[in-house]
Amino acid sequence: QLQLVESGGGLVQPGGSLRLSCAASGVSLDLTAIGWFRQVPGKEREAVSCISRSGGGTNYPDSVKGRFTISRDNAKNTVYLQMNSLKPEDTAVYYCAGAPRCTTLTIAFGSWGQGTQVTVSS
Repeated sequence: QLQLVESGGGLVQPGGSLRLSCAASGVSLDLTAIGWFRQVPGKEREAVSCISRSGGGTNYPDSVKGRFTISRDNAKNTVYLQMNSLKPEDTAVYYCAGAPRCTTLTIAFGSWGQGTQVTVSS
């Protein structure tokens, strides 16, 4: 039973950086692709990144490309999201979830974590 826990969120000024962590337990993470998503009240959940099982493939939407970097350390059962040059519009609750492989279909992701709040404000 895969369980995921997000951490690393907090308050940061525009232009600042945060690193989010997605820690897995229950089963090994090395058989699962991991996606990061974010959501604000009244809005649809938005995918912001995904990393393949091996770590060799990554995906980003235009809204975060060049600013966010996803990585994984399977030995530590952890996936990271490094967020640089943060903007107020990045404010959201950030979630991680697993899927057999990276895909644009949100329905393919399960084992959602509880989320971590990121607030970008001056």
